[in-house]
Amino acid sequence: MVGLVRSAVLLVILVFACDSIWAEDSAVKPVANPSDVKTDDPGVAAKVPETKTVQELAAIAKKSVVVVTFIGRDGQRQGLGAGFIVSEDGLIATNLHVIGEARPIRVELHDGRKFDVTTVHATERSQDLAVLKIDARDLPALPLGNSDELQEGQPVVAIGNPMGLERSVVSGVLSARRDIEGRSMLQIALPIERGNSGGPLLDLQGRVHGLLTLKSLKTENLGFAMCVNSLKPLLEKPNPIPMSRWLTIGAMDPEEWSVLPGGRWRQRAGQISVDGPGGGFGGRALCLSTSEMPAIPFEVAVQVKFTPGDGAAGLVFHADGGDKHYGFYPSNGSVRLSRFDGPDVFSWAVLRETRSPALKKEGWNSLKVRIESNRILCYLNGELTFETNDSNFKSGKVGLCKFRQTEAEFKGFRVGEKLDEQRASEELISRVSKAIEGINVAEAASSAVVQTLATEDARVVDLLEQEAKALDLRAARVRQIAGEIQAAKTLAEFQAVIKGDNVDLLRGALLIAKLDNPELEIEGYIQEVDRHVKQIKSIVADDASEDDRLTALNRYLFEEQGFHGSRTDYDNRSNSYLNEVLDDREGLPITLSVLYIEIAKRLGLNVVGVGMPRHFLSRHEPKVGFQQLVDVFDRGRRLTAEDARAKFEDLSDSPWKDSFLDSITPRATLERILRNLFRSATDAHEVERLLRYTEAILILSPDSGPDHMYRGILSYQSQRWQQARSEVEWLTNHDSNVSQQDIEKLARAIASESQK
Repeated sequence: MVGLVRSAVLLVILVFACDSIWAEDSAVKPVANPSDVKTDDPGVAAKVPETKTVQELAAIAKKSVVVVTFIGRDGQRQGLGAGFIVSEDGLIATNLHVIGEARPIRVELHDGRKFDVTTVHATERSQDLAVLKIDARDLPALPLGNSDELQEGQPVVAIGNPMGLERSVVSGVLSARRDIEGRSMLQIALPIERGNSGGPLLDLQGRVHGLLTLKSLKTENLGFAMCVNSLKPLLEKPNPIPMSRWLTIGAMDPEEWSVLPGGRWRQRAGQISVDGPGGGFGGRALCLSTSEMPAIPFEVAVQVKFTPGDGAAGLVFHADGGDKHYGFYPSNGSVRLSRFDGPDVFSWAVLRETRSPALKKEGWNSLKVRIESNRILCYLNGELTFETNDSNFKSGKVGLCKFRQTEAEFKGFRVGEKLDEQRASEELISRVSKAIEGINVAEAASSAVVQTLATEDARVVDLLEQEAKALDLRAARVRQIAGEIQAAKTLAEFQAVIKGDNVDLLRGALLIAKLDNPELEIEGYIQEVDRHVKQIKSIVADDASEDDRLTALNRYLFEEQGFHGSRTDYDNRSNSYLNEVLDDREGLPITLSVLYIEIAKRLGLNVVGVGMPRHFLSRHEPKVGFQQLVDVFDRGRRLTAEDARAKFEDLSDSPWKDSFLDSITPRATLERILRNLFRSATDAHEVERLLRYTEAILILSPDSGPDHMYRGILSYQSQRWQQARSEVEWLTNHDSNVSQQDIEKLARAIASESQK
C-alpha cells in the first residue's frame, strides 16, 4: 500500500515539475569557467606549467600573498587573515569572515606597502568568499587552476599567516573532498591555524585551487579549503560596494540609536547584537535610544540572551549619555538593579540582587522596567522582581547595556506608557497543561528513588530505559505541536495579508520566510526596507522624473549596496527567504524583484513582476513614456523584449510565448516563491516543510486539486489521519483534476495504516 501512495506522490511531483511557469530553474545558475587553459582550440597548443619544488614555489608565490586586517573601534588592528592577489590591478581574494563586517579593511603586501581597501569588490556569504580592491598596479597575481581537476593524493602547498607569522609555508596532500554545511570543500592533510584563512592552496605548478578556510576540530594536521572554482563567478560578476557603504552594513542607525565608545553594536533588521569589550568600568558598553521619552509613568522592555551563561546584559534607563544611569540586567546567574554614578567601582551601587527562579539559563529572558514618579518596578519574565524608591536620577534616556566579555542579542525593544505583558497567563498555562496531560511526565530522580529501585532486579534498568524513550517521544511530540501552532499562527497572518486584491507583497514574502524561521521579526525587516527608501529619497530631488528615480534606485541597490543574484549557491533556500536576501544582499530573480518592486512603490514608481518561466523579471510601467523590462538578478540590467526572449531560450528548450512577458499579480508572485521552496523541500524529503508550504499554497489557490492531493499524502505520511481523510473527502466531492484511481489508492492506504 505504501508503494501505491509513493506512486501518487510521484504523480503530484510531476504535476509541479511540469508547471514550469511557477518555478525558478536551476539552469539559470552561473557556471564557473572550468579552466584558465583551453585545450579544445586546435590552433592553440596546450601548455602544461612546469612543476616546481616547494622551495621554488614558495619563493614565487609569497610575493602574491597578502596580510588582511580589519580595524577595531579603537583604531587598532583587530582581525587578521591572509589573501592573495588575483589581478595585477589590485583585486585580492580572501574569506568573508576574515574582513569582519562593516569595519575598515587594510591590506599589506609582501614588500611592506600598506593599502586601505577602497571597495569590497564581491562577496558570497554562503561560500565565505570575498574579493577586495586596493588602489595599486602591476601586482604579481597568482594564476587560478581548476579545483575540479585536483586529484586526491596530489601534493599541495599552503601559504598564510598562522598566529600572525606572516607568509608561512606548509606542504601536504589533498586527502578528500567533503560537503560541509552545503559547501563543497577540499580536505587537506596539513595544519591550518588562525591567520591562515584566505590564503592560497597551490599545486606544484603554482596554480591556486582553493582558499584556506577551516581547521579540523578532530586532528591538528587536517584542514579545509574552499574550491577556487567557487571564487570565479565573483570575479566574472562582482557586486562592488564602496567602503563608504560597506561601513554602514549592519551599523546602528544614528537616527535611532546613540552608541557610546566601547563594544561592537550591530543591527540586523529586528535584532541587535553586541560583542567586544566596552569602554566603561567592568567592560560596560551602552547603546541608547534617541527617541523622545514619554512622560512619566512609562515602561521600557526588551528580550535578551547572551553568552557565556554568567554574562551580563540588559536595560538601562535615566541615562545621561555618559556614565550615569540605572541598569536592570541578569549577571552571573543572578538578577541586578544597579545605579551607576560615575566611571569606576567606587561610583557603582548594586541596589538589589537576587537569584530569581524566573531567570532562564538559556534562551531569551524578558526584562521590563516601569518608571513612576516615586518608584521603579522591575520585571523578569513577567514576574515583579524588584521595587525601589531610589530617586538619585529622575530623567534621561533608555537603552541597552552589556558588561565584561558578554556577547548579547536583543529583540523586541519597546518604550511606551503601558506595555502589554508577554508572560503567559495562569489560565493559558492551565489550558496548555490540560491539553497535553495525556502525555505522562515522570517524577524527577532523587536519592530516595535510587535507593528504592537499586534493590530491584536488573530488569528495572530496562524499564527505566523504556520510560526514557517514552519521554523522548513525548518531548518530540510536544515540540511538533509547538511547531504546528507557530505555523498555524503564521498561516493565519498570511491569510489576512492576501485577502482581496490589495495584497501586501512585502509582508507576504516575509511571512513565507517565517514559516521556516519562527523567530523572524517581521516589523524589523519592514523598517529595514523603509530605511533603504529613506536613503534613496535623500539623493533624489522631490521633482525628479520617474526615470531619474528608477536610475537612483538601481544605482543605490546594485552599485552602492551590492545587491546581486546568487552566483554559486543558487538553490540554497536562503535565497527564497526575503529576510536573508535583505541581510546578505543576494537572492533569486523573484525575491530580488519583490524587494525591488516594494522599494519602487515607496518611491512612487509603478514596477510590476513579470512571470517569465525560468527567470523572473520586473517591468517599470511609467505614467508617461515607454515601459522598461529590468533584470534585477543581473544588477538592474535593462532589457528589450528580444533580450528577454534570448535569455529564456538560453535556459529552456520550450517554445517561446509572448505571454511570458505578461505582468504577474502579487498573489501569483507569492505562490511562485512557495513553489520554489516546495521543490527544494521535495528534493530534501522534508515532510513538515512540504506540509507548511502546501498549506500556504492552498490559501492562495484553495481550489487546486493537485495541492489538496499532496496535502492528503503528506498528512498520511505524518500520521495526521483526520486531515488525510478530509482531503480525500474534498477530492471526491470536487472536480480536482486528480484521477479517481489515485484518490482511491490514497483512501485505501489511509484506512489500512490508521487502523494499525
